[in-house]
Parts: sequence; C-alpha cells; structure tokens
Amino acid sequence: MLSSFHNCRRLLNLRRIVPPLQSQSQSRRHCISSPAMGKASKSDAKASPSFSKDDEYLAAVIPRRIALFESIKAEQIKHLESIRGEEIKVTLPDGTVKLGKKWMSTPFDIAKEISKSLASNSLISQVNGVLWDMSRPLEGDCDLKLFSFDTDEGRDTFWHSSAHILGQSLEMTYGCKLCIGPCTTRGEGFYYDAHYGEMSLNEDHFEQIASGAKKAASEKQPFERIEVSRKQALEMFSENKFKVEIINDLPEDKTITVYRCGPLVDLCRGPHIPNTSYVKAFACLKASSAYWRGNKDRESLQRVYGISYPDQKRLKEYLFLLEEAKKYDHRELGKKQELFFFHPLSPGSCFFLPRGTRICNKLLEFLKSQYWKRGYEEVWTPNMYNMQLWETSGHAANYKENMFLFKVDDQDFGLKPMNCPGHCLLFDNRVRSYRELPLRIADFGVLHRNEASGALTGLTRVRRFQQDDAHIFCRESQIKDEVKSVLEFIKYTYDVFGFTFELKLSTRPEKYLGDLETWEKAEASLSEALNEFGKDWQIDEGDGAFYGPKIDISVSDAMKRKFQCATLQLDFQLPSRFNLSYSAEDESKRERPVMIHRAILGSVERMFAILLEHYKGKWPLWLSPRQAIVVSISEKSQAYALQVKDQIHEAGYYVDVDVSDRTINKKVREAQLAQYNYILVVGEEESKNGKVSVRVRDDDKFNEYGVEDLLTHFKKEVALFH
Repeated sequence: MLSSFHNCRRLLNLRRIVPPLQSQSQSRRHCISSPAMGKASKSDAKASPSFSKDDEYLAAVIPRRIALFESIKAEQIKHLESIRGEEIKVTLPDGTVKLGKKWMSTPFDIAKEISKSLASNSLISQVNGVLWDMSRPLEGDCDLKLFSFDTDEGRDTFWHSSAHILGQSLEMTYGCKLCIGPCTTRGEGFYYDAHYGEMSLNEDHFEQIASGAKKAASEKQPFERIEVSRKQALEMFSENKFKVEIINDLPEDKTITVYRCGPLVDLCRGPHIPNTSYVKAFACLKASSAYWRGNKDRESLQRVYGISYPDQKRLKEYLFLLEEAKKYDHRELGKKQELFFFHPLSPGSCFFLPRGTRICNKLLEFLKSQYWKRGYEEVWTPNMYNMQLWETSGHAANYKENMFLFKVDDQDFGLKPMNCPGHCLLFDNRVRSYRELPLRIADFGVLHRNEASGALTGLTRVRRFQQDDAHIFCRESQIKDEVKSVLEFIKYTYDVFGFTFELKLSTRPEKYLGDLETWEKAEASLSEALNEFGKDWQIDEGDGAFYGPKIDISVSDAMKRKFQCATLQLDFQLPSRFNLSYSAEDESKRERPVMIHRAILGSVERMFAILLEHYKGKWPLWLSPRQAIVVSISEKSQAYALQVKDQIHEAGYYVDVDVSDRTINKKVREAQLAQYNYILVVGEEESKNGKVSVRVRDDDKFNEYGVEDLLTHFKKEVALFH
C-alpha cells in the first residue's frame, strides 16, 4: 500500500516540482547547446525542432501524472485511516520482539527505535522474506531484517533507486520516453533505456545528465509508493507506449505498483531507498544503443549506464578500478599476446590461436586431473539432436528462440545449447542400480546458443563455447554429501586461481514444479551442506529455478569485480520428464534419481577472459602459453641456446628460442613485453659451464642455474597450483 505517512498530508506543488514552461524550455535549450556540452552534433540539430514538442510533453504530461499519483495516494491514505493502529509484533533476526502499529509503523521506525545509526544506514528491509521499503507501513505481525549498502540487497536497491534518479534527469532534460531502468546483472551500477527519437546521446551529454541527477539527490526527494489498478496504470502512462506495453503484458492477478521521486512517476515493482539524498556520488559511465525488449525488429533505444555510491571515496575507487580494467581488457590483451581472434564470417565463435589453445588445454587438463581424483566419468555426446529431445526436456517450449535449428531428412534438429538432456539419455541407456549412484558424468562438448548479435562481447558472450559441464545423478539421501563435495571442488579451484567467492542459497520461487515436501527436503539438504562446508552464506528467497533450488556462486577477481561462473542446481524435473529410474535395494521397486547440474569454470571461454584480465596478462607458470624463452648473446652461443630449448621442451614446458642477431638488450626487452615467465640468457660462459642466466618476468636480477636445477624449480612452481 502507501509509503511514508510522515509525507501523507503533503499537498502537490507543481510549480515547485516542475519549473514554469518558459524558464524550463529556455533552460533545456541552453543545456543542449551550452559550451560545457561541446558542439551540437548533427543528430542534435535534427532533433532541435522537436524540443518544443518535448517541452509540451514535460509541461502537460508530467504534472498530469503527478496529479493522478497524488490523487490515488490520498484515496489510499483515507482508506487506511479506518484500519490502522492495531498493535503488531515485529521479530528481529536475533529473536528480539519490537511492538509497532499496523499500517502505521515502518521498518525505519523500528530501526530508529533500536539506534539512529542503524536507521540512517539501513537502505532496505525484508518483511517475512519480501523486500520492503523502509518507509512502507507494516501490515501485521512480521519478521524484519534490515540491509545496508554493504549487502547485496542494499546495493541492488541503491543502484535501482539511482536508475530512477537517472531516469528523472533524462526525462526532464530531453523529454524522452523512458522504458526500463534496472541495476545491472553484474551488480555494478545501473542503466536506463529510453526512446529519444532522432537525437543521439554521447559523452558530451553526460555532464548535463549527471548534473540533473545530482540536483535530484540534493532535493532529498522521497521514494513514495502506491498500488494502482490496471486501468489507472494505463491512464497514468498513456503517453508512453513502452510502459503501456509492459502494463498490458502483466498477469491479470499481478499487483501493479508505481513510485514517485520528485517529478518522476515511474511504473516499478520496487523497493527503493528512503530518499534521493542517500546518493552522495553519481557518475554517467557510457551510452549505447539497444532494442526495445532486445528485439532487433523493434524500436531503437539508447541506454545510459551510471554508477553511484553513498560517498565520494567509493566512487573514486570504482572509477580507478574501471580505468585499470580498461588497460587490461581481454580483447586487447588477446591481440597483443596472439591468443585468439574473431572473424565476421563466424560471429560469436572464437578462433583460438596456438598459444590461446595452450591455455584452454591446460584448464581442461587441470579439471580432468581433478575428475580422476573426485570420481567423475568423462563422456562425449552428440552436438545435434532431433527436436523430440528438446520437446521432452521442455527447451523447445522455453528456449527455442535461443537455439540454432535446421532440417535433416525433413525432420527438425537443433544444435545443443546445453548437455543435460543428452546426459539423461545416457543415464537411461540401460537399467541402473542404486549401487551405481552417485553417477558423476562430465562433458566438455561444444555448445551453441543463438545470442543476439548486439549482445556478443569478446569471449564473455559468444555463440559457440564449451563448459566444464557435469551432472550428478544421485539419491535424495546423497544430495547433501554431493553438494558439499562440489563446494569443496569449487573452493579448491578458485583458490588456485586466486579468486574469492560468495555463496547464496536460492529457494523455491512463486511458480515451481513438483511437490512442496520434495522442495523442502532439497532446501534442507543444501542448507546442511552449506553449513558443513563452513563458509558464510546467505539466503536469496524465491530466486531458485522453477525445477529446483540452487546455490549461486559469485567470484571476485583481483580488480574486485564480481562474476557468476560456477553453477550448482538441483533438478527434480528432467529426471521426471525423461522418466529416469534406478532399482532400489528391493529390486522390485524403482526410484527416481535427483539430478545435480554442476559447472565450476562455467564457460571455458568466459573463464579465459576473466583469468586474462584477473592476471592482467601475466599468466602464472602452470597456465602460461609462454613459459620460457632462451636468448643467445651472440652467434657463438646459438647452438647451446637451441640445445637448452630442446631440453626444456622435452621436459614438457612451452619454450621458445631467440637466436637472432639483435642486441641482447632488445631481445630481453621484447621477451619481457611478451610476458614470458622466464628469460634464459646464454652466452659463451654459460655454454662452457652448462648453465643458464635466468631472469624472472618482473625482476631485473639474473640468477645462474644448471638446466636440471631450473627444471626442478619449474616443477616445484607448477606443483604449487595443483
């Protein structure tokens, strides 16, 4: 229902919220062509005749929208006056119970009763497992949790609220039609998509956009919430066809909520931070093109990305790391190190060059060595299947548009986008016994997904890729031990890479398949496994897959960026859809296995990109495609250089040799820039005593080694990692 009772009686003041038409029009025309914005582009010039139309939009539509919002809010306040005031119990995570008033007390009120600092630092709350505005009245007895910016819930809410502030600036400055404005899926900031007609945004506009956002923050605009009927929502956003389409696509029984901050009235499910002043630092990052609902046949939009923080210090740190990340973009490093490339004749499909392939093979060899120790069986499965398979699995109904489809003998086939349905066929190829379980099947098969061409981004979003995919078929009683084993495998692997990671248990969503008892058992098994694993974890209520609960694993690299790589999901539905079974101890009885989907690297291509940036192009010895190079000082030591190269090659290391006639300084400098882990210099003296002068990649000093001693050193260094 309605938020912030302390603002309930506030009357609408349109002159305060929306500047008079004349001054606003002049201001907007000035900001488009002001020196701070740079020279007006051709697209801006084309768009200029429409500014008066946009001014009319701002002057007529926004006040009308605000008036309707305030009218509905007043009705809801009046309704609450007759039902509010009953005493309720509010239970905190530590079991403490606070008393409040029904439809009056807010999470902010409860927090303030505990301490002022808690109230001021709490951005969002959770009421009976549902995220809840701090200023939204409590509706009855409840469990209450509070979240600051240092939690995922707090950050996501902060950045989603900042998207509304960004949207306010965009709408008020350019009169654009707002579309959607979420926080980004990678958890770093937010964006807002909007339709601008012919106008094209660029970096020259960022200063003005950020200025509008900062102004909104300085005004301490409260985020106010109302619930509306479908008819009211359509009336409120009638001038915006994008919002109208969203409203019309909502389920009939869906509660529609609208939020207001200052002049912005936006269709949104929320929740939001208490008011705009919590955003102390704001920056525009980039603008890009987008399509409405990701469909290239729909309207062309522009997407503005932003970042915000509760203080300037964190914003500066973020922008510094962003600049650092640009220096080590995997696409640029991949070119410099001759690791991979893409070609327009096969978009989204990577060509791994010999040195890039070396890294891929090392990653797979590492996993295979662990599979041997951890009881996995590797299999090879087909790349294409008759569509009957995908109909049985449910992918034909839910994933068809992301598949590559074709005809074979007048029958429909598809390239596999995932391995799980094929592994179900493999499990079912003969009668299975409980004695075989758990059955751990691993597959590095090639997968294809029909990603939109505009979404393809280096190695992080491709169409052709491989996963370190595995599926564990087990009994319900084995779930806990298998999940714990996978978590230990993940920790071992990420420790090798130097990643830290966080865990979340995603529980049963609103719409789910299967029976409640099975879900509860599965969630209990995952909880027990997480507890025994011993690392802190959080619950993400209702974010499980429709076919089973899951554990989300997010890793943080050396630049503090978060990535979702590993997968750990329980699945009761595919075994049911494929009618999988095994014979129990009583051989006359058949039981259904549980399927665990499991990947640790995720996509090998994506992990390659993450590692390349994480190491900043400086691969550790065990993964390096350039482990050593032998450099001769003069022609007299060339034969010995070749001999040393052969000796190191025979020992199984990637080694090159430079016997050119360039100066030794140039050779060493070039080897250093190419990121060889070890540069081995040989001259007449080394040739005589059978040694090499060794320089480590990031060290100016040289140390003398016998070749066998050096190989022993290599072996020990590689052994540190696996």
